[in-house]
Amino acid sequence: MSQAFDALCEYLRRSSGLVMEQSKKYLVESRVMPIVRREKLSGLEELVLLLQKGQSPKLAKDVIEAMTINETYFFRDKSPFDQFRSVMLPALLTARQNEKRLRIWSAAASTGQEAYSLAMILDEHAARMPGWKVEIIGTDLSEQVLDKARKGIYSQFEVQRGLPAPMLLRHFNQIGDSWQISDNMRSKVTFRQLNLLSDFTSLGRFDIILCRNVLIYFDASRKTDILARMTRILAPDGFLTLGASESLIGLKTDLVGHPEQRGIFMRAGSPAAATSDNTTSRFAVRPDPAPSALPAGFGATALSAARFRSAG
Repeated sequence: MSQAFDALCEYLRRSSGLVMEQSKKYLVESRVMPIVRREKLSGLEELVLLLQKGQSPKLAKDVIEAMTINETYFFRDKSPFDQFRSVMLPALLTARQNEKRLRIWSAAASTGQEAYSLAMILDEHAARMPGWKVEIIGTDLSEQVLDKARKGIYSQFEVQRGLPAPMLLRHFNQIGDSWQISDNMRSKVTFRQLNLLSDFTSLGRFDIILCRNVLIYFDASRKTDILARMTRILAPDGFLTLGASESLIGLKTDLVGHPEQRGIFMRAGSPAAATSDNTTSRFAVRPDPAPSALPAGFGATALSAARFRSAG
């Protein structure tokens, strides 16, 4: 089992960049062994041999998707979205007032909550942005989670995690026990399958890149490579954010921390970075309390009551 696990880890590292430690052996049991049983294989050893032969792209895709962690929720960690509202968006609305164009990349979109959170914030600013063209692109390695993101259907539990009740009422429709984000919001986001280890220059240049809670699964050399390529497609005055447990410490990059905002990074030499002391460690993102979210059990009855209160 140990040799097969090591071989599987090496395969995942080469094919997707995912770094698995010995402490993660339990993930093999919970995520990969169901595939072994589904395929009626003798065990993990036979699965690894099939993967190494490369004769079944679907099997390889299933294994990679099974081992990819897709934890996410609306307005996760709160702070980056507050900064989007109060720092990044105002700066770019001023800088782009002539061209009226804004491009945003959610680089680990998972089931779409991050990208849709941004879309809902932009909707709040719609009155200030007449004639603007805004593109939000969400990418992920897993087609399975992207399919869910495109449909925009979330369970009661998922909308209770981080989503303020007024936004639920404004942007979602209830479908049985689930909630679907509106056609209007879905039309504002484009989801694409993408492996961050591959070339992504075809995506074009971005004003804001959110690369949150994904680099922790790569080794230092791959982190450095991914960030270098992201920096090249980041606008000279653009912004990049990382996840709550991620920083640039120990990595050689052309990014510097925002002089006043923890967790925001910019290209070295950008106007806003000119006053920075180029020290990135004190700008590492730390999670803040989640925004006011839906109370447990919020459903049709509570929805009707909330509508009554808003109408009054």
